[in-house]
Amino acid sequence: MEKRIVDEDIVLIPYYPIPEITLGWYQDPELCKQVDNIDHAYDLDSLNSMYTYLSTHGECYYIQYRGQLVGDITLRDNDEICIVICKEYQNRHIGRRCIMDMLKLAKEKGVKEVKANIYSFNTQSQRMFTSAGFRKITDEWYTCRI
Repeated sequence: MEKRIVDEDIVLIPYYPIPEITLGWYQDPELCKQVDNIDHAYDLDSLNSMYTYLSTHGECYYIQYRGQLVGDITLRDNDEICIVICKEYQNRHIGRRCIMDMLKLAKEKGVKEVKANIYSFNTQSQRMFTSAGFRKITDEWYTCRI
């Protein structure tokens, strides 16, 4: 995997373990609720397990925004896109731009349709994914034809 240049502000960097940075993103219980529907923050073991799973079942990248790591995004082997942007950098259209790049990656891989699992209470992610061309197919699943 090589890094991907999304635009002048955003670079996607292939995953490598850096828990001293990434654990901070997953210490926000509200963010963990949005992403995984859990009521607690991640610990180091759960963080390592998550990244091990994502990086062995898809293409996992860190999101670098203007030189700062601010989240991660994965195109999983089952054609699901998963994304996290730390709270301080949300609402800057970073996520939407990264999702658009994952759609390009999926197309490069010959994928015809991608999906995203978004909890029904996560209206912020619902808006982001629909602005990127996804449509709701069930209460918590969205798809986008490529």
